[in-house]
Amino acid sequence: MNTILLWFVFFIFSFGVLGFVFIFTKRATKLPWCINVKNDYKPKVSIVVPTYNESKMIHFKLENLARLDYLEDLTKIIIVDSNSKDNTLEIVKDFIEQHPEANIQVLMDYEMRGKSAALNMALEKCEGEIVVISDSDSLWRPNIISKALPYLSDPKVGAISGPKVLLNSEQSWVTKTENAYLDSLNMRRFGESKIDSTLFFEGGFSAYKRDLVEAFDPYNTGSDDNGTVIQILEKKKRAIFVPEAEFFTVFSTTWRGKLAIKTRRANQLVRVLCKYASLLLGKRIQTCRAIILLNIITLLLSPVMFIFFLAVSILLLLEFPYFLFLFSVFLIPKARSFLLEVISSFLLLFVTLFFIALGKKFVVWKKPEEKISVTEEMLRTRGLI
Repeated sequence: MNTILLWFVFFIFSFGVLGFVFIFTKRATKLPWCINVKNDYKPKVSIVVPTYNESKMIHFKLENLARLDYLEDLTKIIIVDSNSKDNTLEIVKDFIEQHPEANIQVLMDYEMRGKSAALNMALEKCEGEIVVISDSDSLWRPNIISKALPYLSDPKVGAISGPKVLLNSEQSWVTKTENAYLDSLNMRRFGESKIDSTLFFEGGFSAYKRDLVEAFDPYNTGSDDNGTVIQILEKKKRAIFVPEAEFFTVFSTTWRGKLAIKTRRANQLVRVLCKYASLLLGKRIQTCRAIILLNIITLLLSPVMFIFFLAVSILLLLEFPYFLFLFSVFLIPKARSFLLEVISSFLLLFVTLFFIALGKKFVVWKKPEEKISVTEEMLRTRGLI
C-alpha cells in the first residue's frame, strides 16, 4: 500500500503537474491581451543575422530579407560572421553588390567566441529602437516586421518572439513528433504571454527594445535567446509570444540529430532556470513570478520526480504484475508519441541536472553534419523567396 501511495505522489509531481500546466495555459490562450497595440508603430529596426558556414542557406536568407515590406530607410541588416570556412562571405558580398539599395553591413568575429559574443559585437553597431535577431536558416513572411512590431508599441512590452513552423514536418517520424511537440510548446508560450510573459524565445525571430538590452545572454547561460529574456523581466517588462511573428525552418530528420539538438537545449534551459531560481531567491525579479515558478517545477522538479516514479513503477510491477494494464495507454498512437516525447525530455533534463550538480557539462556528442534538403521550390511555394 505504501508503494502505491508513493507511486501516486510521484505521478502527480511529474505527469500530474505537467497536465495541470497544460490545461492552465491552454485556458489562458483565450484571455484578452491587455496590451495597447498601435498598428501605425514604425520604429527603426536593426536585423542581426549570425552566420558560420551557412553557404547552403545564406542566399535564401538574404533573398527572404530583401522581400520584407518594411520601409528600407527604417531597416538595417547586420551579418555577423564567426570566421566561416566555406564561401558564406563571398555569397553575402555578391548579394550586396547586386542589391546596392539594401542596407547591409558585414562584421567579422575572427576569434569565433560563440553566438552570443557575435551578437554582442553586432549590438554595438545596431541603430534604431528595435533589435531583431534571426538565425540564417529561419525564413520570414514579408509582412512579419510590420505585423509583429506593433506589440512593442506598448511601454509594458520589452521583447517579442513567435512560433516556429517546420518546412519538413512530414519528412520523417522524427519531424512529425517534433511538429506535435512544437504545437504544444507554442500553445504554452502563448498562454504564458497572455497571463504575463513567457521565458521561452526562439532564435528564428526575436525582437527587443534596444534600450533594454545591455548584452545578449548577460548571465552566460549558453542560451542567446532565453538567456537574454532574463534581463527584460528583471526590468519589469513583458516578453511575449505573438502569432504574427511566425517563422519557418527545417528540423533534423533523424533521431540522432534530434537528440543532439534536445541535449543542447536541455543544457540551456536548466542553466536559465537555475539563474531564475537564484534571482527569485535574491528578490531581483519582481514580475512574472508565477510563470517562473511553474517552469522551475515542470522543468527542474518534475524530471527528478519522474525518476522516482519510474523506480516505484518497476517495484509495483514486480509486486503486482497486473499493474501492467495501466501502461496500455502506450497502445494509443497519439498518446504514445506525446508520452515518449515527455519521457525523453524528462530523462534529458534529469541527466543535465545531474551533471550540472557535479559541476560538469553534459554532452552526448557533437551536432551531426546532417544535410537537410531545403529547395527553392519548397520556399517559393510558401512565398518565402
